Amino acid sequence: MANIHINFTKFDSLIQIADFFSSEEICKAAIAQERWGNGAAVCPYCGSTHTHVCKDGRYICKGCQRKFSVTVGTIFENTKISLRKWFMAMYLISSHKKGVSSCQLARDIQVTQKTAWFILHKVRGLYGQSDETVLSGTVEMDEMYLGGRETNKHQSKKTEGTQGRSTKTKTPIFGMIDREKGTVVAMKVEDTKGATLMPIVSQFVEEGATTYTDEASIYNKLTENGYDHLFVNHGKREFVRSNDIHTNGIEGFWAHFKRVVFGTYHCVSKDYLPRYIDEQAYRWNTREEKASFRFHDMFVKACKHFDYSDVLSLSSVVNDEYRVFKHNVYFHWYMHNKVSA
Repeated sequence: MANIHINFTKFDSLIQIADFFSSEEICKAAIAQERWGNGAAVCPYCGSTHTHVCKDGRYICKGCQRKFSVTVGTIFENTKISLRKWFMAMYLISSHKKGVSSCQLARDIQVTQKTAWFILHKVRGLYGQSDETVLSGTVEMDEMYLGGRETNKHQSKKTEGTQGRSTKTKTPIFGMIDREKGTVVAMKVEDTKGATLMPIVSQFVEEGATTYTDEASIYNKLTENGYDHLFVNHGKREFVRSNDIHTNGIEGFWAHFKRVVFGTYHCVSKDYLPRYIDEQAYRWNTREEKASFRFHDMFVKACKHFDYSDVLSLSSVVNDEYRVFKHNVYFHWYMHNKVSA
């Protein structure tokens, strides 16, 4: 497989992606270049570099005698979809500021909606937020509640007492933003009690930082935990105090997130919600970057290890027993096809 040099900075449109990655061979060469550089292929099973290329384009390891392709261990492993379509899908997903639905992606790259949905969730698996993120200086905090709209429900189906911060029919999300760096950290939470949120704040916010919130009592413990705490009273229609005390930054992220959910996806399951939050947090944190940067960043992550079961494990509805069953089915299918090949 020939070595190629890719200048990712020139990919500023879908046309350029389609023109450059014009064949499966070029796509495979690009993956090989990203994974192994100009060196020998590394066996994904035993880690040996004593490998050589077979006539069918796959590799064989001299150590464990197992054959493998360039896509083994990546999100492209065992795919029946053209790698050209994968690359175009990755560019579309990374470049659209408000995301792309599975129905739209299916039309754009000519696959079924189910296939597009699976591609989207595999790609969202690359967007995970880092637990090492540190927010410092001035940090805004706020919570939002997704779902639970009672307006258009029949009277017999409405739930009482869902106003305000009730979580009877709504899913709470907590977010923080570093005002100087513009970095946001957001996540789905079980509830918005102080006991739930304070450990999250302690993990991501540097001690001694100045925190801006609204008047909610859940933030009363911030001072005791080593943070300077100032707030605005939204209940009294106070949105800015002394010109710089406000939570407009994190509320801007919520506004963007809601437009994405309501305008693009229309409906998001609470079980898959964390992946949608990760996706929008990534878009927000790279909003100053070009589409070519985001595509390159996604490409690098896609070429790293990815487990098939990661997509199934996105949902808390999928219990451990079912996950093991699906893994066994997949393993037997893989071994059967490997032997047949």
